[in-house]
Amino acid sequence: MDLSRRTLLAGGLAAVLGGTVVACSSGMDTGSTPKKNATGNLALWCWPGGLGKSVLDDTIAHFPDQHIKYSEVGGDFKQKLLTTFSGGTSIPDITGIKGEDIASLLPQASRFVDLKTIGADDAFLSQYLEWKVKQATTLDGKVLGIPIDIGPTALFYREDIFTAGGLPGDPKTVAEQIKTWDDFLQAGVQLKAKNPKALIVADAVDMYGTIVNQGTSRYIDKDNKFIGDQDHIRKAWDTAVKAITLKVDGRSLGGSNDWNAGLDQGTVPTIVGAAWVALDVKAAAKTSVGKWRLAPTPSGPANFGGSFLAITKNAPDPKAAFEVIKYMLSADNEAKAFTDAQIFPATPAAYDKPQLKAADPFFGGQVPIEVFGPAAKDIPIAYEAPLDAALSVPFTDALKLVQVGKKTSDAGWAEAVEKAKQIGKRQGVQ
Repeated sequence: MDLSRRTLLAGGLAAVLGGTVVACSSGMDTGSTPKKNATGNLALWCWPGGLGKSVLDDTIAHFPDQHIKYSEVGGDFKQKLLTTFSGGTSIPDITGIKGEDIASLLPQASRFVDLKTIGADDAFLSQYLEWKVKQATTLDGKVLGIPIDIGPTALFYREDIFTAGGLPGDPKTVAEQIKTWDDFLQAGVQLKAKNPKALIVADAVDMYGTIVNQGTSRYIDKDNKFIGDQDHIRKAWDTAVKAITLKVDGRSLGGSNDWNAGLDQGTVPTIVGAAWVALDVKAAAKTSVGKWRLAPTPSGPANFGGSFLAITKNAPDPKAAFEVIKYMLSADNEAKAFTDAQIFPATPAAYDKPQLKAADPFFGGQVPIEVFGPAAKDIPIAYEAPLDAALSVPFTDALKLVQVGKKTSDAGWAEAVEKAKQIGKRQGVQ
């Protein structure tokens, strides 16, 4: 799904994680020792939209002695960071790391400071959601990043389309009656019977990725064994296929012109998306302002997106850099970042701040934090290996073929499992 502010990987968002514990070979040799910045400035890198502007400006002003030099790095942020590491010069002292990149960077833990060694004790880390901290924690306990934000999911839905189709419109009633994916799909059958153009599943491939992210296991376990052929993945696959066979799958690619138009016209009456997706829904809405509502994600919350600030081994004064991170990512400043750019806080204390307690007219006066806050706290802790994202691709690719009728479900599944095993085997997965 290609969404506007923080573009996520394709293939149903499956490569972007929920709450995860990730693998790391902490002793990995990363080559020569990086050179210190010659300027003496504290260099901070992030991508466009990754940090709230008012928070960034305030942080720079708050630490005048650090001479913080901020660089907004566009394009493939991870690749540019790795290239800079390899070059050994102009390496930032503090860098952002995207949630979809954290698993693949943790095997290079020796390039980063273990934040537990410079003040990130249990009391400090407890200010942040445990599952998100775990995502930046190596198997041997090193903490490489402090969360900037997260992406808890909810069901975005058109209240007017639901009620016209005989479904409940009130968020509380929707939450009570659509608790599971089966409930959701049956609601879709009912809605389609009255409104054939309103397909309740925006895209079955995206739905598959959400279901995978709701679980506590993915494609590789902590012993580096392939588990993508097990029931937890097959259940996600079968549920997505059920949406296809019931013909309630809109096959609407997130971020496309059809998707944007469908949100406003009612042919895409629901999205299961992260909190920041609200920006995209609001951008697409021209005539449907006030008609949207929020309810919990069927079968439980998931997470898409979110990011971290890390300190590289290049930093001349890691403790000073950590003080900058602590200030920038305090509950007050994470609440301000939400106001700046819908950057959803990873600190539960921020959820009680006025910026997050406000009613939103776009959602008919609902208070979004009343849906997203509980979701954020209930996201499961799962395990993601560095190769997990790569092994997910055959499954989403095969599901797309099932979606357009080019493969049966069983044939697609068998092909996906075999290709994923091959990819894993070439990279040492058992």
